[in-house]
Amino acid sequence: MSRDSTVIRFRQPEAIDDPLSELAREGARRMLAQVLIAEADCFVAMWKDLKLPDGRDRVVRHGHGPHRAIQTGVGPVEVRRAKVRDRGDVGAEEKIRFTSSILPKWARRTKSLDALLPVLYLRGVSTGDFQEALAALLGKDAPNLSPAVISRLTAEWQTDYDAWQKRDLSARRYVYVWADGVYLQARMEEAAECMLVLIGATPEGKKELVGFQTGVREGTQSWRELLIDIKQRGLEIAPDLAVGDGALGFWKAIEEVFPSTRHQRCWVHKTANVLNKVALSVQVNMKVDLREIYGAPTRAAAEAAIDMFADKYNAKYDKAVACLTKDREALLAFFDFPAEHWDHLRTSNPIESVFATVRHRTVRTKGALSAKTAKLMVFKLVNAAAKTWRRLKGENQLPKVVQGVKFQNGIEVIKMSAHHAA
Repeated sequence: MSRDSTVIRFRQPEAIDDPLSELAREGARRMLAQVLIAEADCFVAMWKDLKLPDGRDRVVRHGHGPHRAIQTGVGPVEVRRAKVRDRGDVGAEEKIRFTSSILPKWARRTKSLDALLPVLYLRGVSTGDFQEALAALLGKDAPNLSPAVISRLTAEWQTDYDAWQKRDLSARRYVYVWADGVYLQARMEEAAECMLVLIGATPEGKKELVGFQTGVREGTQSWRELLIDIKQRGLEIAPDLAVGDGALGFWKAIEEVFPSTRHQRCWVHKTANVLNKVALSVQVNMKVDLREIYGAPTRAAAEAAIDMFADKYNAKYDKAVACLTKDREALLAFFDFPAEHWDHLRTSNPIESVFATVRHRTVRTKGALSAKTAKLMVFKLVNAAAKTWRRLKGENQLPKVVQGVKFQNGIEVIKMSAHHAA
């Protein structure tokens, strides 16, 4: 009987001709195939000196595993795992086994997609809608992203979160920290808690997520618990400067836990708070005057700009002036640190930018989002975003801050010897 078939598959109505995506998938398949072979060859080369009694190599390449589809950002890519065989006459426990670090044995989905799922959830796509939402990105065939798989992923996220909360911090040091509390207004339960977030800058200029838990944004006790927890896990050295919104209970808590840490109020929050106390017609000019303060080249110039602001607006807008001047010292603390870091220290934007997508979610989602689920989703979102966080400018100045070098108006203070002074 002939195997030839006269059945012709017609193009399905929902099919989309996308030669660019097909080309990307084919390129990804070929590249992945080459890398998997190279990885196996490298493993075999490690054991090239291991021989059988007859002189042949004991560890050799042994074909490929069956084809399987891996869900990637360009859709499903079909690959085969390269296999390695130990031909030695030894027991099963002594056999040399090869495991691909690029393509684990049971992998069906790339790491980038795992990061994509919480982002979609936070943007307003419920677990029941993942299949439909991802079909637009990955094509109609996405068998490894069913609602049941999503539910299992949340359990994995809980395990990751628990392990992260227990990590040892004794070897860590953070020069600066940024603190903020983020509310998830949509889809949260009525008694929704706040996400307390602490991001730190290492002496190498890298930003890291330091602390994260649910609590009350203005509550000193919630922030105290977070700070005490990270200190008990080894973070003994206090940060040199903390940046945050003036309304946080964080400030009282950090005074108790890390009393030597200096305070820097966020100018973005302060500007918004001051402008909220005046009419819209006044805000344009007042915003320019506020920019003159935090954009001043020296502390003296900033102090003078604050005095001018008070003289100009106090008669009619005394509440706006009082809002600004009450935090005078904390608003100008950045002048005592390297000028290269000022853009980073004047605002809590490292946290604000991460949660921009959270605050702008729509009401398309279904049902209520529990505090536990929200916590896990935000945690995965922050971890995904952390890979792209911008490093601090002027990272060569950070070791000087660690060593206690003094800065005045952003410039290092050079102490002259007694001989030069004379």
